[in-house]
Amino acid sequence: MQDNIINAFTEQAKNFSAPMAKFNSLLVSNMEKMTEFQLNTIKSYASISIGQMKGAADVKDADSLRNFSSSQAEVAATVNKKIMEDAKAISEMATDFKTKVEAIWEETRPAAAKANDRKTAKSA
Repeated sequence: MQDNIINAFTEQAKNFSAPMAKFNSLLVSNMEKMTEFQLNTIKSYASISIGQMKGAADVKDADSLRNFSSSQAEVAATVNKKIMEDAKAISEMATDFKTKVEAIWEETRPAAAKANDRKTAKSA
C-alpha cells in the first residue's frame, strides 16, 4: 500500500513538474529574446540619435543648415519605419510565446484530467 502511495505521489510530482519545467524554459528563452531585442533596439535608436547630433553639430553655415534640415524628413521616415518593424517583431514574439504556452497547456490538460479521473474513481 505504501508503495502505491509513493508511486502515485511520484507520478503526480512528475506530471506537475514536467510542464512547469517546460514553461520555465520557455519563459527564460523568451526573456533572452526580448532582452536581446531591446538591446539591439536601444543601440539602433542611439545610433540614429548620435548621427542626428553629429549632423546638427556640423551645421556651420546656411548651406549646411539647409542640408541638415532637408535630411530630417528622411530621418523621420527611417525612424517611423523602424518603429513599425519593431512593433511587428514584438507582436510576432508575443504570438509565438502565446502559441507555445498554449501547447504546453494542452499537453498538461490530459494528464491533469487523467489524475482527476483516478482521484474521482478512488473516492467513489
